[in-house]
Amino acid sequence: MEEGRLARWLTIGANLGVLIGLLLLIAELAQNREMMRAQVRHELAMGIVELLQASASNDQLADVLRRGVGGEELTPTELFQFELRTNALFRYWEDVHYQYRVGLYDDTEFSKQRAAWKASMERSRSAIDYWCRVRHLYSPEFASEMDSLLPGRSCTVGEQKRK
Repeated sequence: MEEGRLARWLTIGANLGVLIGLLLLIAELAQNREMMRAQVRHELAMGIVELLQASASNDQLADVLRRGVGGEELTPTELFQFELRTNALFRYWEDVHYQYRVGLYDDTEFSKQRAAWKASMERSRSAIDYWCRVRHLYSPEFASEMDSLLPGRSCTVGEQKRK
């Protein structure tokens, strides 16, 4: 009888030990998730900082971007440069959108990002035209988000396939 009672207490103790271990594991996973969120946010911030620094530290690129956003005429090389930079920006935005969808970006930050995207698109007819040509190269979720930001219009089939 004594052995049965001792075995039950040992089983209860072992079960409590497992339970405590599980609780500690859950706490560690939550802490790791927060660290991952911070790391993702930092990497995203550094990505946009690098894009902005490249424009700010290169007079020629800054001039191309200013003229491209303003709808001015660009040489074929300048247009290529404008489109590469715009594509990099769209890819950055797509990554932010993905991070938001998987829960690593919060609603407040994402709404501010989205507002910045909308303001950028409203300022640049050239970026809108380029988006309409390349939108099929992006995830459907992101393309839908971007389309909702276009000021007063959507991409037509002709614009999407134009090269």
